[in-house]
Amino acid sequence: MALFTIGADAERQNLLSQLGLLERALATLAMPVTSLRAAWFMDNAAFDLASARDHGVIRSYLQPLDHAVPMIATADVGNAVADLLQQNWNGVRVVELEAAERVSPRATAAAFSKALGKPVKAEAVPREQWEAIFREQGMRNPLPGMQMIDGFNEGWIDFADKGANARKGAISIETAIAALVNAAR
Repeated sequence: MALFTIGADAERQNLLSQLGLLERALATLAMPVTSLRAAWFMDNAAFDLASARDHGVIRSYLQPLDHAVPMIATADVGNAVADLLQQNWNGVRVVELEAAERVSPRATAAAFSKALGKPVKAEAVPREQWEAIFREQGMRNPLPGMQMIDGFNEGWIDFADKGANARKGAISIETAIAALVNAAR
């Protein structure tokens, strides 16, 4: 079994393209192989906690702010891996994994509002500022990451059938954000 991510099969180059190469290489092994393609991790919202708590805003690269994308809590990833490891199969299979509902930046902000007990809004980071921000954060080559975010924003990074046949996790964005907030207290 190998853990990959949504976008490993995207046709356009992006930060996740290397995962597609590895997934294809593992598929040639003479043994059962499961590639678990997980959606964007809800737990990445931990990077927004301080801004949400201290300033009532989360800055989002995912845009537009009401555009919902596939996300999953890492606890759901762990549960899926545990279940898949107990199964018997032959050949190669790809299992896609996302939450029961897709998540927008506005939904994430609303989850922070609920967990923090104060208003939190989502604010779009203009595309023309991304490279400078990422370089300031220490990225030497921010282009692949920017291409990945473009893929989510433009819809070319998604599951093949928009998640209709993806395995669904049990944890909502509200539950995931509440856990992040509680852990930080």
